Amino acid sequence: MIPAEWIQVIREGLATADRIALVYFLALNSFYAFLLIVSIPELWRHWQVSEDEVLQRLLASDALPPVSILVPAYNEEVTIAASVLSFLSLKYPRLEVILVNDGSRDRTVDVLIKEFDLYQVPPAYPRTIATKPIRAVYRSRMHSRLIVIDKDNGGKADSLNAALSAARHPFVLAVDADTLIESDALLRLARPFVLGTHVAAVGGTIRVANSCRVEMGRVVDARVSSEWLAGCQVVEYLRAFLFGRLAWNRLGGNLVISGAFGLFRRDYLLDIGGYLTGNVTEDMDLAVRLHRYLKERNIKAQMPFIPDPVAWTEVPSSIAVLARQRERWHRGLIGTMISHRKMLLNPRYGATGMVAMPYFVFGELLAPVVEVMGYVLTIVGFLIGAISWQFGLLFLAVAVGYGTLLSVWAVVLEEISFRKYRRRSDTLRLLGFAFIEGLGFRQMTVWFRLQAFWKYFRGVESWGAMTRQGFANKKSE
Repeated sequence: MIPAEWIQVIREGLATADRIALVYFLALNSFYAFLLIVSIPELWRHWQVSEDEVLQRLLASDALPPVSILVPAYNEEVTIAASVLSFLSLKYPRLEVILVNDGSRDRTVDVLIKEFDLYQVPPAYPRTIATKPIRAVYRSRMHSRLIVIDKDNGGKADSLNAALSAARHPFVLAVDADTLIESDALLRLARPFVLGTHVAAVGGTIRVANSCRVEMGRVVDARVSSEWLAGCQVVEYLRAFLFGRLAWNRLGGNLVISGAFGLFRRDYLLDIGGYLTGNVTEDMDLAVRLHRYLKERNIKAQMPFIPDPVAWTEVPSSIAVLARQRERWHRGLIGTMISHRKMLLNPRYGATGMVAMPYFVFGELLAPVVEVMGYVLTIVGFLIGAISWQFGLLFLAVAVGYGTLLSVWAVVLEEISFRKYRRRSDTLRLLGFAFIEGLGFRQMTVWFRLQAFWKYFRGVESWGAMTRQGFANKKSE
């Protein structure tokens, strides 16, 4: 029999823990709301300079810097030809495409040789960064701006380093082989480099291509999937990119520039040793190391996010693939924050160390732990009478309802700004998925992210299979 005083202590402890969890959720979601408010003037400013006539003037000028597009590819034989053609046909005056076949086990290289009439050439460039052995280097008789490097398998970061070494231009755009870039997106992405400010890197918007109609590597009809898993991710991406990352322009810069669509100064990437192999989220690690490099050398360079250059990607359509993706993302976050813990709350690193790093540690890294504890403690506390049903409802409103409201506002911001989804049915779907994403989808991904702690401390470094359906013959619903 448990003594009555022990039961009372347990009840008081549960009640205190629940209050702490409630305050955590209230503070975290209030910070998200603050990001939303801060993003509105940024969104308005970018919207004003995103007119087509501005882009046409840029296209006609000599101000745009030449860009090398770095494309790592692994087992992409089905879509690789259309993807490369889409990169080569971007509206941009001076660019080259460097595709690196990372030891694919399918016919990726054979398809490229046939479709682009490739011929082998000597590797006439310095191996600035050590990578896995290079098997062959090819050029195209059809497209002089295309280079294909065939190498042993070493992972995405290793492939990007091989492309970085081969790049001839001072700016590099890192993309995934299955990324669908809008025709004028590179023009928009390069715009900050010609506006007179010192810029080290620029990130653009990633949107969900599932259920969109795709022709020749371009999204020609944007749709919102009717499947709940993909639909919830559309809302999630809107919230993350439309105001989540945009607000960080005024708060010290982004710690994440998506590996699927980011433009960098090549010399800075070479100075920090390129991409770090062995890290499962090489894009975040690269951005943090670049912030650290700039701060430690007192280089006043910006790393902004701009919302109007858009690239599209296919998101997981099965729970199993989503689970592997979110576990890997969180495992990479843990590794990056631990590797760069010196920056946390260190005034030497300015807003990056004093604002961005604390947010990612306490608001992102620890969030799944606190969230699960909050749910469990609230349920247990209610069952043993430690908390009232009124407190339980308050906890649910703050933990779930507050976040859902922010997702709805992200949909509203999309509707009044860029309006990529022009059908009313798509807007209604987004609003519906905003509620499903907050109650069900989010809790599921919290469980996936929790598993990352166990795998990280066991030393797991694998990516896991990221199976995709592909964009071939995609039709709008």
